[in-house]
Amino acid sequence: MAPTEHGYPIVLSDLTLEYPAKGPSPAHVALHGLSLTIAPGEVVGLLGSAGSGKSTLARLLSGEALDPRSSDSRPVITGGEASVLGHRLRGLPKRRLPELRFHVGYLAQDAGSRLTADRSVAEIIAEPILERDHRYNQRALTTRVATMLDSVRLPLGYLEKYPYELSGGQRQRVALARALVLGPSVLIADEPTAGIDLTVRDAVAQLIGELRERQRFSALLISHDLPVLRRIADRIAVLDQGNLAALGTIEEVFHDPSHPYVAALAGALDNGHAIIDDVDEGFGA
Repeated sequence: MAPTEHGYPIVLSDLTLEYPAKGPSPAHVALHGLSLTIAPGEVVGLLGSAGSGKSTLARLLSGEALDPRSSDSRPVITGGEASVLGHRLRGLPKRRLPELRFHVGYLAQDAGSRLTADRSVAEIIAEPILERDHRYNQRALTTRVATMLDSVRLPLGYLEKYPYELSGGQRQRVALARALVLGPSVLIADEPTAGIDLTVRDAVAQLIGELRERQRFSALLISHDLPVLRRIADRIAVLDQGNLAALGTIEEVFHDPSHPYVAALAGALDNGHAIIDDVDEGFGA
C-alpha cells in the first residue's frame, strides 16, 4: 500500500485550481477553496453542474494534469493543497510523478472511445505495465493481462481484437481493465458509465464495486447516474461553479437541500430521473 497523508489516501485542503491566461483567453478559476478527504477503502461520488471543475479535479488527482507531456491546458494550484497517497501535488517534482501515477488508476471521461485504434486489447491493457518496465517478463505479462480481462468479464478471445471490433460497453470495460492493471491504491473514474446502455451501466457499476472489495482501493467516482452512486458510493460531494455545495450520504445531501443547485438535483430525483445531468443548464459555466 502506498503512503497516505494523515491516514487518508486523498486530502484536499482549501484547494484552489486555476487555468492561467493563454493568448486571448483570460485566467479561469476552476475550483475555489475545496476541502475534502477520502478515507482508505472509501468511494466518494462527485456530482456537479457543467463547468463546476469535476473533470479538472480528476485530471489533477490522477497526475494527468501534472504531466508536462499533456497536450491539454493544464491547471495550476494557486491556493491550498492536494495530497494523494502522501504526495503533495503543489510543486510535485517531475521525477516523482511516475511513482504517483503507478498507484493511481485513472479512467478518463470517454476512456472507452479513446482507446488506441491500432493496438489490440492485450496491448492496450499491458501498456501501463510496459511503460514502467520495458523488460517485464512476457509470460507474467500475458497472465496478468488475461486475468485482468477476465475480471472485467470479457472472454479471453477478445485479447486479439481491436477497439473498432468492440461495442461501447466492451471498450469501456477494456479501459477499466487498463486503469486497474497495476493494482492501484486509488481509482479516479470520470463518468465511467456515460454513453452506454442501461444493462452495461449496471454491469460496470457492479464490476467497480466487486473490484473495490477485492483490491481495496479508494475511489473518486464522477457520475450523475444515481443508481450507480447508490450502489457503490459511501458519500457524495456536489460541486457548483467550483464550490463545494454539499457533502454527505445521498440521503443526507438530498433530504433537506439548502443550496439551489442541490435543490434542483433533489427535484429531478423526485420527478423520477435516475440520471440527473439534465438540470445542469443555468447552474454553472
